[in-house]
Amino acid sequence: MVQRQRYLTPAGRDELQSELDQLKSVRRPDVSARIHEAMEAGGTADNAEWEEVKNEQAFIEGRIQDLEDILANSKIAEKTAEAKGTVQFGSSVTVIAPNGKRQKYQLVGSAEAKPLEGKISNESPVGQALLEHKVGDVVEVTTPAGVTKLKISRIT
Repeated sequence: MVQRQRYLTPAGRDELQSELDQLKSVRRPDVSARIHEAMEAGGTADNAEWEEVKNEQAFIEGRIQDLEDILANSKIAEKTAEAKGTVQFGSSVTVIAPNGKRQKYQLVGSAEAKPLEGKISNESPVGQALLEHKVGDVVEVTTPAGVTKLKISRIT
C-alpha cells in the first residue's frame, strides 16, 4: 500500500515529539506500575482496576505507534522565500467572510490540525482553496454547508 506524503510544520513536529517522549518516559512506566499493583491486589479475574489499566495501556501503546509512524514518515515543510506573499504550508492567513467576519487560520499538516484553535489542514477544503493565493484574492470554498467566498486580507 502506498502512503500519501504527510507534512508537518517544525512546531508541529516538536509538539508530536514532545507528546511521544511524555508517553514513553512517563505514562508507559506509570501504567506498567499500575498493572503490577492491580495484579498483586487481586489478580486479573473480575478485577475492574486491572481491566481499566490494561485498556489505558493499549491506548498508550497505540498512540506511541501512531506518533512514531507520523514522525518517521512525514516531511517537514517550511515556507519558502521564493513564494513570499502567497499562502503556503505553514502560513497564517486572515480571511474575511461575506458577512464581514474575520477568521485567522494557520495551514498545517493533517496530523497537527486543530480547527478550534485555527490550525487547519492543508488538505481541508479551506486549506486547499487558500494555497498559492495572495492578499486581496477571493477564493471559493466548497464545504458541507455550501459554497462560500473568502477574501484574503493578511498573510504572515
